[in-house]
This record gives sequence, structure tokens and C-alpha cells, in this order.
Amino acid sequence: MARKRPHHGNTRRGSAKGPRKQRRAITGILRVLRPGSATVETAEGSFEVTRSGVHEAMSGDEVSVILVGDKRTGAKRAVVDAVLNRATHSLLGRFELAGPLGAVVPLDNRLNHDFFVLPEDKSPERLGVAPGDIVAARIVEYPTRYTAAVVTLDRRVGSADELDMNIESVIASHGIATEFSPSTLEQAQAVRADVAGALASDARRVDLRDVMCVTIDPADARDFDDAVGAREREDGGFDLDVHIADVTHYLPWGSSMDLEARARTCSVYLVDRVVPMLPERLCNDVCSLRPGEDRLAMTVRMRLDAQGRVTRAKACTSAICSNARLCYDDVDALLEGRTKAADLHMVDPAEAEGAARMLRVLDRIRDLRERIRRSRGAIDFETREAKVVLDADGHPTGVRVRNRTRATGLVEEAMLLANECVAKILADSEVPAAYRVHEQPSPDDLRATIAPLDELGLLEAGDAAAVLAGEPRAIQAVLARARGTRGEYLANTLLLRAQKRAIYLPHNDGHYALGAQAYCHFTSPIRRYPDDIVHRALKAHLAGKDGCPEQRAVERVLPQLCSDCSSMERTADAAARDSQKVKMAELYAERIGAREAGVVSGCERFGLFVCLDDTCADGLLPVRDLGNEWFSYDEKRMTLTGEATGEVWGLGRRVVVEVAAVDIPRGRIDFRLPKRASEYSACIV
Repeated sequence: MARKRPHHGNTRRGSAKGPRKQRRAITGILRVLRPGSATVETAEGSFEVTRSGVHEAMSGDEVSVILVGDKRTGAKRAVVDAVLNRATHSLLGRFELAGPLGAVVPLDNRLNHDFFVLPEDKSPERLGVAPGDIVAARIVEYPTRYTAAVVTLDRRVGSADELDMNIESVIASHGIATEFSPSTLEQAQAVRADVAGALASDARRVDLRDVMCVTIDPADARDFDDAVGAREREDGGFDLDVHIADVTHYLPWGSSMDLEARARTCSVYLVDRVVPMLPERLCNDVCSLRPGEDRLAMTVRMRLDAQGRVTRAKACTSAICSNARLCYDDVDALLEGRTKAADLHMVDPAEAEGAARMLRVLDRIRDLRERIRRSRGAIDFETREAKVVLDADGHPTGVRVRNRTRATGLVEEAMLLANECVAKILADSEVPAAYRVHEQPSPDDLRATIAPLDELGLLEAGDAAAVLAGEPRAIQAVLARARGTRGEYLANTLLLRAQKRAIYLPHNDGHYALGAQAYCHFTSPIRRYPDDIVHRALKAHLAGKDGCPEQRAVERVLPQLCSDCSSMERTADAAARDSQKVKMAELYAERIGAREAGVVSGCERFGLFVCLDDTCADGLLPVRDLGNEWFSYDEKRMTLTGEATGEVWGLGRRVVVEVAAVDIPRGRIDFRLPKRASEYSACIV
């Protein structure tokens, strides 16, 4: 068939009516959020793209755009004028037949284009692909104004029956890489732990294999990248050791493994799987601090006084041997007196009593460090982490809600302290690294919290001005006042939403929420690339000037690395949330009509968002279901008020709702109020 071939990488819009008035074009990166919604990031700022203005571009493309005025608001919006460089070269999709052509329907819902396999392309037959199969396709011709895109098939991924299509769609829509290159896997397979060799070749590496330490993680954890140990001193103070897997010892800068880790920047924790940053050979074997096995580590040894203040901190490369792999439930049971030391799963049972004493010391350090952080203005938000529990076939069976406990707290405080100490060592020496920076929230963002907090009765005289100014102790006071009240969840949610997102920067600017003058991520190098950057910087510092030539190479690309890590962290978080929502909707598909109690967590013109108590599932209660009257929306107070009855629906209101409908692919749950009047009156809990 006759087809007009597109110009690769540069598609410019024209007009059949003749030349149009030239407008200034600017260059940027297109970000498609969902079908019909996109922005373009330019040197002059970020602009929303008109609904039909994406044209032939795809998310991630470098594009030239024309700015036009919105007739309704006057704001500048963008229209794609040309595609300068393509970012998407392959895609996952469902193979179908379209007459003589093959068609690939993208799993990535941001790709709003048709992709065809030409009749002369024999890749479907060669790969044994049948209609409905999921395939990996490579783009050979991009879409233009006049022609559709052409692809060829590289791989059959599986049938729709073999795959969880909704989760595969989440992965594709966020551009998550799920497979490592052959060269990376080959490099990883050749890695050996060789602890004895590392000790023999590096005189600075400290042998700590006889010093007790344990790993403490969730019960389902597979990689163990941190271990802790502690001892009480005769003067009433403490020695605290934090050991972190020495990943960079096995990850040469510029190697295939390193380049792929840089591209991924972090592991992605989906509802049904972990998409790792590193090959399994490293993350679950050589670099995992498994009990009873010698491992290389980066260690921070801290001395604390009787009040928990750091008096000395020293970092070193080390070799360790974990004495036990403990889970949070084990440690909580011990600390609460529900089990005895003998119940701990130690490599050597004779060490159980010593491990129990150590855990109690770590718990005392936790308490002291929490007090210190509160006194210096750190803000601890009370959050609940809900995870959908799946059976062996990936079907949801329930929800596990994880709250902060003494066990999670003692690990968290040890890691926070190690991160602070490493950041201080690097910052004091002015060593460039990937610092974790959190800026103070803006008054504009905090202003939106004042009316709802006042509505919940959580503000006292002078609080509003102090919260607007971002004074940590004022925010602490509001959260403390909310604890145990109907407004606890909402106060935490509102104030957390008002915070700026922490990012990675190549210089230290402090961490507002932690009240820390210097902070970095050092404790999770298996799953976060910024931690590996920090490890390299710390090794360079320990080696002295000119002792680590690769650090200069790191510093040349450090700003871009920090930017990439910050961006990919947002993508990974969004993918994790979306995967949880899909399975939560799948769970509630079996509960249509069920009634559950919850709290109003959001308010818009079109309805209320309700968070359920037992599962933390979020859903929409449409305004049409609130009653047969007109509801006025107060954006400032975030309320809906019935104009006939005067009934006010706002944040923090307790309700009982029925599950009305679900949209599993979109991860949506819709609620309604019970219909009978007697049931309706019970909705106000």
C-alpha cells in the first residue's frame, strides 16, 4: 500500500491554507500525565498543553511548542509545533489483527496513538504471537499528521491469561524498566563476595565480624542492606553501630551494572513485586547482609551520651557478620514482654540473651533520639501504610495496615542518625554528594490548611500566624492537639500535603521536617542510587585527596544525577500507589454493597473523598449522592453545604458509606450513602 513516510524525530505542523503568522517557539520536554492532560517543561517554566495540542508527540519527547493564550483564563498554554528528539523507542502492548495489518494497543495509557505491523513484517509469525498476546514492540516509524506509527515485534511477553494486565499497564504507563541487559546480568553473575580478599587488599577496612549486630526488617523482606548493633557504656552513654551493605565495592563506576542502576535510580515497590535497581545476584545475595555470612559494609560508629546526644561519629569500610535476621514483629514481641530472648532466631542460640539486651539498648536510644528530634523542631507525621495482601495467584485477600511501632522506630532512629552523621562529615569537609534537602513550606501552601484546621478546632490563639510562618513547633503543637481526636488523620494529611517534596541536590541545604542541618541518604544503597553516590563520596573522603579518582567523574555529572534521582523517585512512588489502588479496587469489587466507616479526607465541587478506617482505601462519594438539593462549595474551608438543609459536609466528618462501584484498571472506588432514612441518620458516626 502507498504510504507517505514520516520525517524521523522532526514533525512540524503546517497549514494547507498557506503560511501563518510566525509565533515564537520555545523548546521543552513533554510530560503526558494521562490521556488529554500534559505539560511541557521549558526554561521559561512549565506550561499546560492544550487538550488537542500534543499532536504526534509522546511523553518524554523534546519538543518545540508555541504558547497561546487561554480565552477563558488568560493563562499561557502550549501547543506542540515540532518533535525535536524522540524519547520512546519501544513499548509493551496487546497484539491484535486489523485486516491485513497487525496492531499493537499500548499498555501505557499515555500513548494515544495507533501502532501497526505491516503485512511484509514476519515478526509475529517468527515469535509465535497470537491475537491477545502481550508483546514488546520497537518503533520503526513514528506517527505524523498523515500516517500512523509502524512497529516491529521484538518479543512475546505472554498471554493475557498469564499476566496481570492491570499491573502490567501500571508498569508500562510509568515507564518502569523490568529487565536487565545481557551484559549487566553477565557482570552481576561474575561477582563474588570475597570478604577475605577485600580485607587483605585494603588496610583501612575494619574487621568487625566479631561485633554483634542484627538485621531488622519486615517479615517479607528479601534484601537486607542495613544491620544495627549497640552497647551501653559504663558512663551511662551508648555506642551505636550502623552497618550498610558496601554496594559500590561491587559496582564499578561506568560499568554496565552501574549505568543501568543510574538509569533506574531506585527499586520500585509494586503491590505484587519489586522491580529492583540492581540484579538479583547483588541485591539478594552478594550485597545482602544475610545472617551468619561474612559481608562487606560501610559502617558508622557513633558514641552517644546518656541523653542520646552524639559526641563522636566515625565512618569506615568494614567487614561484618550478622548474628540474626529479625523481623519487626519479633522485636516488638520481645520489647513488650510477649516473648523471651530464647524465641529470637539467632545463628547461635547462645547469643540470644546478648541480642535481647542489645535490642533493649536500641529501644532506649530510640526514645532518647525521638525526644532530641522533637526538641529541635522535627515534625513527625502520623501516617498509616496500607498494603493489599495477595494470594499466590495475585488475587487480593485483605489489607495489612502498618503503624509505627517500637521496633520500626528503633531502626528508623538508628538510620536517621547514621544519615545525619554521614551528611555532617561530608558537609563539614565540603565534599559534593547527593544531599537530601527539604525546604520549608511556603505560606501559600500552608494557608490552605488554616481554615480546615480551625474548622476541626485544632488552632489556638496565635497558632494560625505561626503555622503560616512554617514554625515547626507550631505545627508540632497542632499535630499533638489532634492526636486521638476525629481530626488526627486530617490534620496530618493537610499539613503533610502542604510540605514541599524533599529532593536530592549536589550541595547541603538542610532538612526542614527533620530539623537537621545536614542530611543525606546513606542507608539503602541496594534500592536507591543516591545512597551509592554518597558511599562513593564518603570513600573518597576517607581515602584523602586524590585517593579516589572516580569521585571527580561522579562530581562532573552530579547535578544531573541528583535531578534524575529526584524525578524517578516521584515516578516510582506514583507507580507503587497506582498498583496498590488497582488491587484495592479489585478487592472491593467483591464487596459491592458492603458498608464501612470512614472519614472525609478531601472535598471538591463534584463530591467528597472518603478514607475507610479498616483498610485506608480511598473512594469518591459524588455530590449527587449527598441529597436532592444544591450544594455550595467553599474552597477555602473545603466544605459542601446544602442550600436547602444547611447541612455541611467537610473534612474530618465521620461517615458510613456503601461500596457502589469500582473501576479496577483505573484503581477507582465509588461510594454512596445508605438509602433508607434510618440508615442515613447512622451515617454521622
